[in-house]
Amino acid sequence: MRSFSNSTSTKGIAAIVGVGPKLGSSVARKFAQEGYTIAILSRDLDKLSRLADEIACEAKTQVFAIRIDCADCKSVREAFEGVLSLGSVEVLVYNACEPASCQPSNFMAISPESFQRSLAGSAHGAFYCAQQVIPGMVERGRGTIIFTGSSASLNGFAGYLELKYYFFSYIGCGKFALRGLSQCLAKEFFASGIHVAHIVIDGAISDPRSSKGDQSTDTCMDPNIIAQNYWYIHTQDKSAWTQELDLRSPNQRF
Repeated sequence: MRSFSNSTSTKGIAAIVGVGPKLGSSVARKFAQEGYTIAILSRDLDKLSRLADEIACEAKTQVFAIRIDCADCKSVREAFEGVLSLGSVEVLVYNACEPASCQPSNFMAISPESFQRSLAGSAHGAFYCAQQVIPGMVERGRGTIIFTGSSASLNGFAGYLELKYYFFSYIGCGKFALRGLSQCLAKEFFASGIHVAHIVIDGAISDPRSSKGDQSTDTCMDPNIIAQNYWYIHTQDKSAWTQELDLRSPNQRF
């Protein structure tokens, strides 16, 4: 665990799992700007540390970079021992998944190992992470868990289908499982004050590091706008036992 600190927050911890240069970093920045202490988690600690330093300087808050392998329950447990040593986790955003393949995936050509990796990254890791934070949320009577889904959460595709810049196949089944997990948790823990949301990101996400990039801003969603939706769900939208937000428009926002 590496710490990058400029000030101490009293709002608690926002743990963002699966932080890359697009949505994960935008969500982390949004919650940092709102005064939360941030724990960002992914497999590449060096890249994560550089990002943590940037966010800490921008938002003047504490940011902790922690390595995690979401497919490994031991790694998840050890990572969250570090997270929980910092304070109470008020928000968990699970944004991790196994990177999509751009190769055709005929059913009989998929190895059991590939299928297992897909399930582990999307569903098993979400299960492991949720188990780490839910006991504390139940004890406090509050908390928010947000799972990032995709088009594959709603629809299965034979072989593979190129949809703009995303590829879906049989190994997208983990996103189906993630959606089911989120619904089960929402129903079980709503009475305990825990708000569980599943967000369908139906399309490509632009890269905020590039003004142009290789993707058209007319067809790609702005990760900063999506992050604002996540913030709204945490702070405002707690009326229903679950929130299933389907983000399709590049400019959709609350």
